[in-house]
Amino acid sequence: MSAAGEAAREGEGPYLRIEGVSKRFGGFPAVDDVSLSIGRGEVFCLLGGSGSGKTTLLRLLAGFETPDRGKIYIDGEDVSAVPPYRRPVNMMFQSYALFPHLSVEKNVAFGLEQERLSRQEIRQRVGEMLEIVKMAAYGPRRPHQLSGGQRQRVALARALVKRPKLLLLDEPLAALDRKLREHTQFELLNIQKRLGVTFIVVTHDQQEAMTLASRMGVMDHGRIVQVGTPSEIYEAPATRFVADFIGSVNLFEGRVTEARADGLDIHCAEIGAEMRLACGPSSAAADGTPALTHGALALARGVPAVARGATVWVALRPEKIQLSRPGAPGSLTGIVKEIGYMGGVSTYLVEIASGKLLRVTLPNSARQSEHQISRNDTVSLSWHSASPIVLLR
Repeated sequence: MSAAGEAAREGEGPYLRIEGVSKRFGGFPAVDDVSLSIGRGEVFCLLGGSGSGKTTLLRLLAGFETPDRGKIYIDGEDVSAVPPYRRPVNMMFQSYALFPHLSVEKNVAFGLEQERLSRQEIRQRVGEMLEIVKMAAYGPRRPHQLSGGQRQRVALARALVKRPKLLLLDEPLAALDRKLREHTQFELLNIQKRLGVTFIVVTHDQQEAMTLASRMGVMDHGRIVQVGTPSEIYEAPATRFVADFIGSVNLFEGRVTEARADGLDIHCAEIGAEMRLACGPSSAAADGTPALTHGALALARGVPAVARGATVWVALRPEKIQLSRPGAPGSLTGIVKEIGYMGGVSTYLVEIASGKLLRVTLPNSARQSEHQISRNDTVSLSWHSASPIVLLR
């Protein structure tokens, strides 16, 4: 997080405060009782599937929609009923909304000309933004002479050039190719740090959100179901939905057979074993072998007491699992059914005795490492005792 964002969260109070905001369309709750605080200078990402309410919430912040209930405060001022043109906010639309009769340069300069800035300053700021989005060579062209990705970059430059205090971006990089998207992500962060602008980014791209965000909010059915840093959301999801939505995950259903002060014993039919889940790191087993599959597992932070007989779920990320040749003590055995080679990593689908497929991701740290394990090989699966977490819902 930027220094400005950290200061806002710790000392200055939230720059943007949303209190119990709801919005319905035809009786359908697009945004349902959302409360959220965002600090000055933060890059906050709203992440969710189609229809989760993230774009509607963004439009409420911009002033294009009025909440049915609740309040929106920007820098301490209630703007719930303030029109868009009077808010210190700019928004980049997913549909680009470029003027077809104006050149690229004129599109980017339009807002600055409305503010009656000097020609020299307009030229300087437009040139800077076009360089950042790699469109400097296209200044004289009209929108119809550009590709979809190029038009999106022009829209991004136009949103940034006015240097708003609060910048709302709805899927800002969706049409860009991978390398340009990665470049633009870091350029966005550089601009944010230099100008101190508060960014709120709506995206369905998890990698983009993890790269950009100082904090993230995951939305589902109009509600924000979890807020945290990217590492908190990924490593400690609050629910099965969040665990499954953010990245890939292996989920095991189990029943609590023993609830102790220091952890739980869980019977998991899919694993075919009794698992002991402890609140802290586990030690080696009594015979000196590492506590892996059948060892103690770490409980998610904040998990309340769980009664005997309760149904719980154990979540395990694919990259936390190790594959080895059969025979490792305290490990599961499975058969490799599929291998997906993705350059830096390979993904393995391994079928265990219960028939469940486990997803395992391993880095290809050596050349031709993908050939070390082949389809139909029998392998052992193991993981560190602190890697899985317990979910109650």
